[in-house]
Amino acid sequence: MGKNKNVIVVGGGIIGLSTAYFLQKEGHKVTVLDKSDITSGASFVNAGYLTPSHIVPLASPGMISQGIRYMFNSASPFYMKPRLDVDFMKWAWYFKKSSTKAKVERAMPIIRDINLLSRRLYEDMKASGDLGDFHLDDKGLLMVYQTEKARDHELEVMEKAQEMGLEACHLDADALKKIEPNVEFNAVGAIHYQCDRHTTPPQIMAKLLEYLSKVGVSIHKGEEVLDLNWESSFVTEITTNKASYKADEVVFAAGSWTSNLSKKIDIKLPLQAGKGYRINVEAPTQISMPAILMEAKMAVTPMQGFTRFAGTMEFSGINDIIRKERVEAIAKGAENFYKGLKISKEDKDNAQCGLRPVSPDGLPYIGRPKGFKNLTIATGHAMMGWSLGPATGKMITELISGKQTSMDLSPFNPDRKF
Repeated sequence: MGKNKNVIVVGGGIIGLSTAYFLQKEGHKVTVLDKSDITSGASFVNAGYLTPSHIVPLASPGMISQGIRYMFNSASPFYMKPRLDVDFMKWAWYFKKSSTKAKVERAMPIIRDINLLSRRLYEDMKASGDLGDFHLDDKGLLMVYQTEKARDHELEVMEKAQEMGLEACHLDADALKKIEPNVEFNAVGAIHYQCDRHTTPPQIMAKLLEYLSKVGVSIHKGEEVLDLNWESSFVTEITTNKASYKADEVVFAAGSWTSNLSKKIDIKLPLQAGKGYRINVEAPTQISMPAILMEAKMAVTPMQGFTRFAGTMEFSGINDIIRKERVEAIAKGAENFYKGLKISKEDKDNAQCGLRPVSPDGLPYIGRPKGFKNLTIATGHAMMGWSLGPATGKMITELISGKQTSMDLSPFNPDRKF
């Protein structure tokens, strides 16, 4: 058992705040540093899913050839902007090497287990009352399809999910109508993953920030890490644009910015920012079930106070440029699946984006990089960051506290070879 430590968490997204939550529960003194005001970014614009059903990692066979095909169409769901950037080219090569059937099969049970752990922790957080009441709905998730090709693909995933003990079933058009009676789908059926949950991310983020401040976690907004000192395997000092800090332990949970941070101490972390977009519609849509619209490759979530339409994976580096054609593609995709749905120009104009940190093999980085005794890394969760926040925070806390971790961390090793 470790003593109570002074821990600095760099990053105030769902991963950083979940880490702070579990660290303070364990009695550690926690400081969170974030360069933003913690009101935007991937933790605020995601689809809000807890998804044990997403067992197939992003790096799966065919994704690269799909990416190359999409590369010249900036409205496509999976867009890689061609650019001469050594880090990106290396990452793309590792991604291709990870996209094999064998590697995907190996990743599936790991993804299932960390998702189930995280789902349980969200339920525990809700039951504890720490964050007051928050939206956590257990209606599952629909994978809605219009074509036989999409159906056959998802039926294969469903069978694997069922073999792995996850609850899922196939719905024909009539059964789909029964489960979502107030909307008319332009679709022929769906797979229903009962194992999934959904939430309202901005609500949980606000409640987490409020709770952490109340229990004595120091949250420093608008503080960017400029420099790090280290000697003989210890990070000794962190310098920001406002102050300098010393700590017993440091956690890098800065999402897509973590690889830039790591470079400051000579750690090469293969990571790329995958931009996603969201449109919030406050007008009633009658949509009550979260759904992934398969051919449109986008997500729909009924949240508290609005319906969210989210999607796309755009690899164009770290930027917050909103490409209108991508927002338009999400709106069109939704309108094509829901008859009578119209997304207003105003809602489209208010679209936001966030950068998901994507590792080459679709598994996050959770653990200590070699050569460092007081640094842990927690990033690379791709499209599952929201889903995996609590599990990651819990395991980082176990590591720092010298406890047995809830899962074997070797598949998440930040130094793993691709």
